[in-house]
Amino acid sequence: MDCSGKVVVITGASSGIGKESAIKFAKLRAHVVLVSRNKSKLEETARELSKFQTQVLVCICDVSQKDQVNQMCKQVLEKFGTIDILVNNAGFGIYGNFNDLKVEEIESQMATNYLGMIYCTKAFLPKMLEKKSGHIVNVASVAASFGIPAMSGYCASKFAMLGFSESLYHELQGSGVGITVVSPIMVRTNFFAHNSFNKMPRYTTALSAVTVANAVVRAASSPRLEIVTPQFVRIAIWFKHTLPYLINPIVGGIFRRAKSNQM
Repeated sequence: MDCSGKVVVITGASSGIGKESAIKFAKLRAHVVLVSRNKSKLEETARELSKFQTQVLVCICDVSQKDQVNQMCKQVLEKFGTIDILVNNAGFGIYGNFNDLKVEEIESQMATNYLGMIYCTKAFLPKMLEKKSGHIVNVASVAASFGIPAMSGYCASKFAMLGFSESLYHELQGSGVGITVVSPIMVRTNFFAHNSFNKMPRYTTALSAVTVANAVVRAASSPRLEIVTPQFVRIAIWFKHTLPYLINPIVGGIFRRAKSNQM
């Protein structure tokens, strides 16, 4: 993919998938906008990107706050005058049974994971439509297709992201602007640093952030609605949608057994 001179905005860029995606785009000589709440980690990432022949802009922004997103968008457009790729990656999860979670904990996940994506897309999409080019990459999860026990708030936010993206995908046909969802399985990042995950079963299969970042870069020029990584998981999703009465009990049983073994 030729990214030379393109402006890429990445939320949740201070670590994990966001940081690795920033490195990938910088290597391709894109101008990278790093967005996160964590100023020190963003500046650390910016220093790492300084070795590449590109411009880097650090924006301290909580994407769950609409006013901060609009200010961040203004800052980006004042500096670069345009945007080519928006990577909505910011997100977090809280592990726990729905009955034990506080409403505020569920709201906070939806505010960052879903509404943060809405705010950023709403802010930058008009510029993309104006110039009839651009691509939105929404980093979701396989949890956008499977309801995982004790992850109801997170799954809800990712189901919402996938549904929104599919709707917008159809609306954008013929506009020159694309949208693609990247849905990975479990990824080895600080996503699991939240204390609640101490009670979560440990699954053996997990991807590196670099692997998912590679998928993000591919997605930025893809005509597809969704890229599932690893690809073979697409088969499980197909079976789930085609034979839900058969697959849902099997999947539910796997998760419940893993959870009971952890206790």
